[in-house]
Amino acid sequence: MDSTAARELGGLLTGAEAKEIADRLADGDTLTAALRAVSPGRRPAIRALLETGGGPTPQLIPVLRAIEGARSTVTAVDPLWTMPGHLAQAGPLTSSVTQFVDNARQSVTCSTFNFQKSSELWAALRRAARRPEINVRVYVDTGAADRRPVPWSPTTSEVAAHLQPGVVLRTKRFDGYLVRNHAKFLAIDHRFLLVTSANFSWSGENANIEFGIFVDNPNLTEAVERQMLRVEDSLYERVHA
Repeated sequence: MDSTAARELGGLLTGAEAKEIADRLADGDTLTAALRAVSPGRRPAIRALLETGGGPTPQLIPVLRAIEGARSTVTAVDPLWTMPGHLAQAGPLTSSVTQFVDNARQSVTCSTFNFQKSSELWAALRRAARRPEINVRVYVDTGAADRRPVPWSPTTSEVAAHLQPGVVLRTKRFDGYLVRNHAKFLAIDHRFLLVTSANFSWSGENANIEFGIFVDNPNLTEAVERQMLRVEDSLYERVHA
């Protein structure tokens, strides 16, 4: 594979995806089977680059391993603030997070207590969900959204309808009680991770005093996403629009 194709491939794959494809190829899987590690909308471009290599499968594996290693490097950790009057001077503002969602290339995973329709993120997630190359996955709290519905806060069914064809999961009962989802984070492209005290509402994004961190770290971001996937069957249920 020439250097140009390798760079383009590195821009398309996350570290986790490069590892999964390399592992499958090393186990003797076909390229078609190995590419199931990535979303369907991105497979043609990635396949074309891998086939550009023109060599046997063993020559592709080192390239994929190099991408895996390169994408595991920490490049930035920034504070993230909401303050009245935009008084915060260090780091980006919570209201700027929508720009990262709009610039996503592969995936957006969101966990929140609840949404308010006034949230800028509410609209940004819808835009992302309607882009065929983006996988959107959202975790919400059943009690907060469904127990006492109010006009400005969508129910879990309304969230699922708003974010079609994205995947929306709500908490269910575990050990006799309804689980509360109070984790508030965004994971973008399996690389960028936002963890914040802010609810996804206009006040949380613009008016309250809220603090979070914005991290560029593929290893950490992918670990958070994997943990959520591991507990899905036990703690969450899929919401169908």
